[in-house]
Amino acid sequence: MAAAGTTASPTGPEPMPSYAQLVQRGWGSAVAAARGCVDCGWGLARRGLAEHAHLAPPELLLLALCALGWTALRSAATTRLFRPLAKRCRLQPRDAAKMPESAWKFLFYLGAWSYSAYLLFGTDYPFFHDPPSVFYDWTPGMAVPRDIAAAYLLQGSFYGHSIYATLYMDAWRKDSVVMLVHHVVTLVLIVSSYAFRYHNVGILVLFLHDISDVQLEFTKLNVYFKSRGGTHHPLHALAADLGCLSFSLSWFWFRLYWFPLKVLYATCHCSLRSVPDIPFYFFFNTLLLLLTLMNLYWFLYIVAFAAKVLTGQVRELKDVREYDAAEAPSPKPSKAEKPLRNGLVKDKCF
Repeated sequence: MAAAGTTASPTGPEPMPSYAQLVQRGWGSAVAAARGCVDCGWGLARRGLAEHAHLAPPELLLLALCALGWTALRSAATTRLFRPLAKRCRLQPRDAAKMPESAWKFLFYLGAWSYSAYLLFGTDYPFFHDPPSVFYDWTPGMAVPRDIAAAYLLQGSFYGHSIYATLYMDAWRKDSVVMLVHHVVTLVLIVSSYAFRYHNVGILVLFLHDISDVQLEFTKLNVYFKSRGGTHHPLHALAADLGCLSFSLSWFWFRLYWFPLKVLYATCHCSLRSVPDIPFYFFFNTLLLLLTLMNLYWFLYIVAFAAKVLTGQVRELKDVREYDAAEAPSPKPSKAEKPLRNGLVKDKCF
């Protein structure tokens, strides 16, 4: 049985490590954990689930109901708000077809990230400035604070909805398969980290990832609106350019700098100092490393777009993940957003 976590360090927050220290200490801790696991296997995993996982059936039911609620809310918002707004603003047909998806995601991620920022900077939680503290005083089955539980319910149910939405509501893009894997991994991380009471580190992970989605959808919305009514709108064009720059910088800073040096360092190395026999150490760190690899994969799209801009191959902002008209596949159309099939306009009438 896992012991309770240690309390806060008397010397104050530990300085953030370098990449080299992350690799050296993280790898050393993982190797030591593997060597010290004398009875690893399915038997230990089953015992760990029985002893440390705390997730009641009503909680799973509530998660599923909220996921259905997000899907219904998106369909209603698309029909009654986003499409009429696109028509009223006289967006170009292709832009009008894609606008509802970006508007929906922008509103959700803006609210979700703002709430995560409030938890980390507007309360007494020290997790951002002292990432190892996410494991201080950890005990199996410990109570989850209501404010963090609310964030978990909203985020977990949204990613449950997003798996369905990627298949049947969103534009199909070159990275949609990777996006599906991302949503599944994220949902598993959210549900399992809640069950094992690793919710403190979960809030930090969500905060470091959602900001990029806010900026991405903000940029895409301004791209759609800059040519509304057949007229060029320089304010939207400027906002799109600044949003693209901010998105690129924040992606690296939040997901490829802070995320590994704050989260991975805490989970790979510091967790074992606080809880030497912490349950499912390799399971959670494998999923977090997979998330890091996907962040690197998408960063390659950003680099590829920047290279095309610098070499003059691209003069207008566009989502390089989207298929061109000549190469787009044609699966079954979405019922929720009929004008759009895999990023292409099917029906230009609104």
